[in-house]
Amino acid sequence: MTDFNAAGQPERIELPLVWVGVEDAEILFANQFLGQVEQQEIVLTLGQVTPPVLLGSPEQLARQVERLSFVPVRTVARFGMTRARLEELITVLQTTARNFDARDRGGT
Repeated sequence: MTDFNAAGQPERIELPLVWVGVEDAEILFANQFLGQVEQQEIVLTLGQVTPPVLLGSPEQLARQVERLSFVPVRTVARFGMTRARLEELITVLQTTARNFDARDRGGT
């Protein structure tokens, strides 16, 4: 679909978007999320926490935990976007959650 102005010049041309290479992209697991507001954009960082391996008796576990100063979050990806694109992402996530829940309830 093309919109034309009064002079017959195209103002806007719409073409379909086609996702290319989706099947080839690696799927990364994320279980930690961080949002930051910058000057004109929003930065979303996705990360992954792997709990430390703790083995032994309750006393040994307590000593191992005491030696930990932090649990690292490994950055998986960072995304920058405008506020408007954040709204689009929120809509996609809400729709995906509803579709997941409907499927789990035996819906479509």
